[in-house]
Amino acid sequence: MKKDEKLQLTKDKLVDAAFELMEKAEDPMAVTSREIAARADVKPAMINYCFGSRENLIYNAFQKQYLSFLKDKEVEKVINSDLPPDQVLKRLHYVVADCLVKNHTFTKAITGFVLFKRDLGQESFSFNYVKKAFKGRKTDAECKLIAYELSTMMQLIIYRKDDIKRDFGIDLDDEEQLRHYIDMRVDLLLGL
Repeated sequence: MKKDEKLQLTKDKLVDAAFELMEKAEDPMAVTSREIAARADVKPAMINYCFGSRENLIYNAFQKQYLSFLKDKEVEKVINSDLPPDQVLKRLHYVVADCLVKNHTFTKAITGFVLFKRDLGQESFSFNYVKKAFKGRKTDAECKLIAYELSTMMQLIIYRKDDIKRDFGIDLDDEEQLRHYIDMRVDLLLGL
């Protein structure tokens, strides 16, 4: 087996182990690097070697789950539709929000990484739709920032969904209320 193939196999084992352990844990943040490495049958140092940090590994484990969730939601139909950009943004963000709500333990585990450590240079799936919605009235940098604000605020609100329900009466576990929240955020950031 080539070195690259072996490294990819190790990464896959770590991602799968992290997901399995965190899915079963009452507090996913309590799952240790040692537990993940033991489940993957690799040395704990491989986490940092392959992912740079435990948090990045956890983020990758969530991303794998998230991508399979998106396939189930027929996102391709939305992306390839003739809908206006603001409607595409709303529908795509609803799918993401629904995934974050349904996988709330992972949401809690990855929010710190997403908000404070994720590479801001990574292009957001929202960027192109935000750019299309503004039709040249905003710079690329402004559109990227708006896309970032949209996704990070959604992440934070869902992270605190229990507090949002208690203090504001918005139940993000309810599909209709979640859709309303997403519509409101997109409209607010696009100035609609």
